[in-house]
Amino acid sequence: MRQDAGQPFFQMSGVSKSYGGAVALDHADLAVRRGRIHAILGENGAGKSTLLKVMSGVVQPDEGTMHLDGREVSFASPAAANAAGIVCVYQELSLIPDLSVADNIFASNPPRRFGMIDRRTQRRQAEDALARAGAGDINPLAKVRDLPLSRQQMVELAKGLAHEPRILILDEATSALTAADVARVIEVLKRLRDEGLALLFISHRMHEVKALADECTVYRNGRHVMSFEAGARSDNEVVEMMIGRKYQHVFPDKPAGRLADRPAAAPVLACRDLAWNDSLRGVSFSLQAGEILGLGGLDGQGQRELLLALFGVLRGCTGQVEIDGKRVSIESPVAARANGVGMALIPEDRKTEGLMLPMSVRENLSFAALDRMSTAGVIDRGRQQSFVDRMMELLAIKSHGVDAAVGSLSGGNQQKVVIAKWLIRQPRILLLSDPTRGIDVGTKQEIYQLLRRLADEGAAIVFYSTDYDELIGCCDRVLVLYEGRIKKELAGPAITEQNLIASALDLPVGQSSASTGVAP
Repeated sequence: MRQDAGQPFFQMSGVSKSYGGAVALDHADLAVRRGRIHAILGENGAGKSTLLKVMSGVVQPDEGTMHLDGREVSFASPAAANAAGIVCVYQELSLIPDLSVADNIFASNPPRRFGMIDRRTQRRQAEDALARAGAGDINPLAKVRDLPLSRQQMVELAKGLAHEPRILILDEATSALTAADVARVIEVLKRLRDEGLALLFISHRMHEVKALADECTVYRNGRHVMSFEAGARSDNEVVEMMIGRKYQHVFPDKPAGRLADRPAAAPVLACRDLAWNDSLRGVSFSLQAGEILGLGGLDGQGQRELLLALFGVLRGCTGQVEIDGKRVSIESPVAARANGVGMALIPEDRKTEGLMLPMSVRENLSFAALDRMSTAGVIDRGRQQSFVDRMMELLAIKSHGVDAAVGSLSGGNQQKVVIAKWLIRQPRILLLSDPTRGIDVGTKQEIYQLLRRLADEGAAIVFYSTDYDELIGCCDRVLVLYEGRIKKELAGPAITEQNLIASALDLPVGQSSASTGVAP
């Protein structure tokens, strides 16, 4: 049964944690009750993830106490926390790609018989865990590497549920999911709440918080700001608590009529009948300088493959690509970023595709533009420092210094490093694949302002997002893909949530989504 009151099942009091001179938690408090979904809110770097890492045994606090079910506890490792019933599902996957789904779910404690792994029992239990996670359609014998990112995240959730937690923590665990998977997870979490679990939920998607949370706690600069019942504060009030200042309009104004009124010119980028396997099927479009072109549609309809094809990552593409009206052959990322083309790609997964986490901020910022910092193959340290300093200031990257490991930065600042390393090259064409996934509202706002400023300075931008609000707020036009084809082009006032959803479902624009039985 759902519990709305009573003594906290888990409580943290006065917890502090510092890394060198940087304070991650400053006497932070938290109270968690069973049968409740508790949303943890705050900007990247507010201390949320550190708080949950202390709770789940990943990090040891410098001071403070924790109580579980009325007894003081401390966890020397995640295994100790798991044994106590505290399980965390992170945004960053902990799966082994070459193993099966079932092997991953029970990697730490597989069922055994006569000292050997009992494969039949493991498969049955994996099916049960997947069904409990709302992912019963995933084959437990499939290799994880063969699943798309959103399906891998569902396996990660099933892996957490297989531990039979008493407290389940989800740290941005929905950020890589499709809209359909998010809807399933919401139903799963509500069911778990009604079964009496205590759930902690971190998300920067406010509509998910509204749909799920019973209680919210806001942190800022490592400190507890306020706890309150869900719905007791407006969105603007919550955001202002998070960022510590008045909340401005999220999206920058679009220059009305600017593109339409400009004299006709050759597009910076044009595609003709671009195709690759079954993922892209004759995609044709053009892109003007100063334009932000959105890619919409349900996840997995060819949007990511289109960006990879343009950037020369995919082999065997057919069709034609033109830059400034001239046909070009882009067969590798090196060719894509060459001066005659001038492309840059901001990938979907910053941690595995965009950054070298153990290496420094300086080194990560330099990778994409070493040729511009070198003379006769030797890096000019003064020139490198000049580029790095300029990018740190331009994007307001918060770090403990440019020699700190980039993996020590918050998610939002890591994403800024990914963007900044390409801006050093001053790209003419910028390709972005869901760049704000798992990023706080304050950093998102900074990225939106940056994209519009780059467009105003003449950059041509292709922006894929799974967030309808971003497509509506940022883009001058939106191409909606369906089964590898462009099904609809929306522009200006036609870029609405209803039209985006209808086009994504291959329905006539203007037909109500309510009549389809599909929720936005």
